[in-house]
Amino acid sequence: MDFRCEVPAQNATEAEVDEILRDSRVIAVVGLSPRPERDSFHVSLYMKNQGYRIIPINPNYPSALGERSYASLRDIGEPVDLVNVFRRSEAVSEVVEDAIAIGAKAVWMQEGVVHNAAADRARRAGLRVVMNQCLLKEHRRRHI
Repeated sequence: MDFRCEVPAQNATEAEVDEILRDSRVIAVVGLSPRPERDSFHVSLYMKNQGYRIIPINPNYPSALGERSYASLRDIGEPVDLVNVFRRSEAVSEVVEDAIAIGAKAVWMQEGVVHNAAADRARRAGLRVVMNQCLLKEHRRRHI
């Protein structure tokens, strides 16, 4: 099933986005590439330069942005505040289940990534959810 055309049925409010950006210090980035031409690289580098700790999640690379990369969220072994998703919408359900399992506080799906059922599951588990928005753009817009 292809969810790429899905529209967020419910999304975080402006106040919730502010809270996520203010309260998160450790961001696990699912799909972070060490390749500078990739959006995941630029967004994560920006957030790292803003003082956030970035934990790469990508089984295809041993590291990114000078940090060890993990195959999955469940391999991290330390608290994560925010899970930033750079994967196709079809992969979000599994990412959300892992985010719930590790006790993450929020899931952020980048522009073009929407999965309403997974978002509902995350919300029922107590996570805040942002869909179809760029973390870098939202952070920059708020001057946090």
